Amino acid sequence: MMSSENRSHFSASCSSITEEARAKINLALHVTGQRPDGYHLLDMLVTFADRGDRLDFMPSPTDEFTLSGRFGGTLAGDSGTNLVLKARDLLRAVIGPLAFPVRIHLEKNLPIASGIGGGSADAAATLRGLMRLWGATLPDGALAALALKLGADVPMCLASRPLIARGIGEELEPVPELPAFAMVLANPLKGVSTPEVFRRLAEKNNPALRLAPSRPQIADWLAAIAAARNDLEPPARELVPEITAISAMLQAKGALLTRMSGSGATCFGIFATVTAAEDAAAALHDARPDWYFQATETVSGGA
Repeated sequence: MMSSENRSHFSASCSSITEEARAKINLALHVTGQRPDGYHLLDMLVTFADRGDRLDFMPSPTDEFTLSGRFGGTLAGDSGTNLVLKARDLLRAVIGPLAFPVRIHLEKNLPIASGIGGGSADAAATLRGLMRLWGATLPDGALAALALKLGADVPMCLASRPLIARGIGEELEPVPELPAFAMVLANPLKGVSTPEVFRRLAEKNNPALRLAPSRPQIADWLAAIAAARNDLEPPARELVPEITAISAMLQAKGALLTRMSGSGATCFGIFATVTAAEDAAAALHDARPDWYFQATETVSGGA
């Protein structure tokens, strides 16, 4: 039986709140050490794409969770580990009586466990959307701590703006001068084990990230990014040879710079224009319709 309080919330508004869960792109990822508890220390230059998952939130008589999208079926039946539901429950425990039942719909457009923060972005979007729906406010520090409980990538996805992340991902520094990039995201839809990638790292104490573009122009940023690394890419290529193949395909279509994001298997190619990226994505999809190719543009630091 629905309480009168929940009934009033449900009838007060049938309009939904929508949040975009932007794909997270690691333009650079340096592994600089390892803590005694096993967590790796990272230096990352991170930006976010204008494509990703989409979440809708609506008052409901009881909690509901529904899925759609190309990769929605992969998450079906995953109620025990779904980060969206974990984010809902964790925030509700903090918010208290304001947190009335809600229907959440996730349009899952990003490949699962693919190095572009899909689950973390979904969790962050859930926090943002439910704060709005429930009319709740939390101090920035409390919200950041709550996000970190859900995963090391969730605080940066909460921001969804270009930044440098250090530590295990919780030390965030905005990069307002980072420009937008035209990009193609590419994934062979073959799983890669993040623990195994880290296990195969030849060296875990690598040089820190040093970014010093001479001028804040795209060409200078491209040179600075090209001089950086993703330390997880060599071991990931050993595990999934398709990463090497898909990176070569991006280069052959005119990418100015290619790199793997996160622990893979998603790679990105930066292109001169959005049109060039769209043309490349269409041609690559025609060549391998069973793989994932998505043209996108990243957000600028000053957006």
